[in-house]
Amino acid sequence: MIITRTPFRISFFGGGTDYPVWYRAHGGSVLATTINKYCYISCRYLPPFFEHKFRIMYSKTETCKTVEDIAHPAVREVLKYLQIDRGVEIHHDADLPARSGLGSSSAFTVGLLNALYGLKGHMASKQQLATESIYIEQELLKEAVGSQDQVLAAYGGFNHIWFLPSGEISVQPVTLTHERTRELNAHLMLLYTGIKRTASDIAQSYVPDLKSKERQMRLLGLLVNEAIAILTGPNDITEFGKLLHEGWQAKRSLSPKVSNSHVEEMYDQALAAGAVGGKLIGAGGGGFLLLFVKPEDQPRVLERLNKLVHVPLRFEYSGSQAIFFDPEEDYSAAERARTNQSIAAFEELAQLVALGPSSPEAEVE
Repeated sequence: MIITRTPFRISFFGGGTDYPVWYRAHGGSVLATTINKYCYISCRYLPPFFEHKFRIMYSKTETCKTVEDIAHPAVREVLKYLQIDRGVEIHHDADLPARSGLGSSSAFTVGLLNALYGLKGHMASKQQLATESIYIEQELLKEAVGSQDQVLAAYGGFNHIWFLPSGEISVQPVTLTHERTRELNAHLMLLYTGIKRTASDIAQSYVPDLKSKERQMRLLGLLVNEAIAILTGPNDITEFGKLLHEGWQAKRSLSPKVSNSHVEEMYDQALAAGAVGGKLIGAGGGGFLLLFVKPEDQPRVLERLNKLVHVPLRFEYSGSQAIFFDPEEDYSAAERARTNQSIAAFEELAQLVALGPSSPEAEVE
């Protein structure tokens, strides 16, 4: 059995410029970090005692005899992509709910790839996990998703990610002092709105027509460099929060589906209680609300938004990794060994029979 742990992420600036339809023409960049909330995937080869060949447990439980019978699209396509021909059991757990804007779908794909490669005896690199999960989601599953989630889930860390028109992706860690990192982390609040949505559905409302949103898209890209300058310079960190507010205003103008009246009411209440800025994480529509709030004002914000779930967070830097591995009994190998022993015994017996009882070589003491 192998268990992988893959982090979720929060994106600060540049979200939207990581869609291939945009960065293949204009380039793109994103400032984001992974956090200490994770997707856990456990995998093992199934012993040959069951009627089914595949068992997948997530919000549902599937027992299937063929890969084509699997309803979960990512599981089905990853198994086909890796040409897994043996029976497997896959179990998914997570610290936070799905469809919430934290890159959970890509964390699942990256974590599953990592786990199944491990079962096959291969240690996939972070670049391989990022590249192949992007291919699976965008080309095989045909989902309207960007490329930042897969990269962050694979690499982990606080990164400035460049998406080049050539298709190349460059991951550059943002180097901050320990004090600056602690200060930024202390000003962030993550609150669950309770509104579930599918990111690709929201993205589909504006991604196909990004050309008409060129002004907003270019602004979203420019804010990345401005944010890095604030964090790495002598500026008051409150400027980062103000920039989040500016970025959210640009992002919500991409499509009416990016925000809604419920979200706007929550955000306005947060600002009235002392928040400097914030945004919905991910494509929008619901999920998690990220707020930038001075530590002394946070109790007041929590009191005002007391119906929302507050999720404490810390930045994390490991990315997807195997946290447990136990090389269980390989039933297929044992079966092959027994078969080989049987063949060898049969060949020896056949040789004795062929020699006949009169031959000295055939005498048995």
